[in-house]
Amino acid sequence: MHLSAQTHYQAELDAGRFCLQHCPQCQNHVFTPRELCPHCGASPLRWVRASGLGTVYSATTIARKADAGGNYNVALIDLDEGVRMMSRVEGVAPEAVHIGQRVQAHVAHKDGRGLVLFQPAVQGGAE
Repeated sequence: MHLSAQTHYQAELDAGRFCLQHCPQCQNHVFTPRELCPHCGASPLRWVRASGLGTVYSATTIARKADAGGNYNVALIDLDEGVRMMSRVEGVAPEAVHIGQRVQAHVAHKDGRGLVLFQPAVQGGAE
């Protein structure tokens, strides 16, 4: 049985693996998951492990009351593979996430489902 691209992506996350699609025709990475390459129209796309490294393209802080969990950030991350995704950067105050910050992805689980979150990348042995 053929899984849809989104179902395959989620199954990989649920198993603790962060994967992206790669087009063997034009050599571009693809995100969000798709059935055809948006760059050249080729199919099928291959699944490859993501490096997880990226750079914050944009970030905003969402304000919440402390009893609702407190503030959190939402960030657009440019992955080194050349695709952009929306996520959160954890391990720092939401207001400390900044454009140009290098980050590293990890797969977390919430309610039994895998999701991609980021933390500041360790560079040269120091943050």
